Amino acid sequence: MHEAPSSERNIRLVIAYDGTDFSGWQRQNGRRTVQGIIEAALAKLHKHPVKLSGSGRTDSGVHARAQVANFHTTIQRMEAERFIPALNSLLPKDVRITEASETSADFHARFSARLRTYRYFFITEKEANPWELRYAWHIRRHVDMALLADYSRLFRGEMDCTSFAAAADKSKSRFRYIANAHFFIEGNRLTFEISANAFLWNMVRSIVGTLIQCEEHGASERTVQDIIEGRKRALAGPTAPPEGLFLWRIEF
Repeated sequence: MHEAPSSERNIRLVIAYDGTDFSGWQRQNGRRTVQGIIEAALAKLHKHPVKLSGSGRTDSGVHARAQVANFHTTIQRMEAERFIPALNSLLPKDVRITEASETSADFHARFSARLRTYRYFFITEKEANPWELRYAWHIRRHVDMALLADYSRLFRGEMDCTSFAAAADKSKSRFRYIANAHFFIEGNRLTFEISANAFLWNMVRSIVGTLIQCEEHGASERTVQDIIEGRKRALAGPTAPPEGLFLWRIEF
């Protein structure tokens, strides 16, 4: 694990962003990414390149309420909290630093994270306000909550998630520990929440798309179990659109 030289401070950031106009979190040449935008702001402050490490890589169009990242700085006389206004003054309005604090030298936003939580939001009404469509999947129908609860209970513990991984996912292992997964109603929103130690590429959106398709067709709990045990992406349903997905919480 990386340890900063003693002359450097390790700064932990909490970041919120609207992912609509970003090509995801991870820096990519020629593309607008969250990591790239913040690193450019850090470079302006430091007068040299600064690497930012995030707790997870959100895909193109996916949002974050509380992404966590860290960087090492040689700036000594600036209180950690002052990085909030300093960076926000250099950042576009669709990404905001909400917290900044000094942390231990060995803290790493990715490798120190214990649990990651995502939420996926749905609009179930026939019509939706246009500004809401950036942040939810408009499915235009009410759902069978009992069926969705039955499906959700299958996503617990250490499990092979191959059926919900994108074909291009290069993870050495497709096993992930899922701490919790459930649907609930909050206000006028149907919400799916899932927490795991880590996620495969497109895993959450693939689970969401599969469960909504199964519920719409009235599929049995056994059908979903067969999809999981089949360990083939072709057995599962469509990948849900990115706009409903938020990186919600990171636990260390």
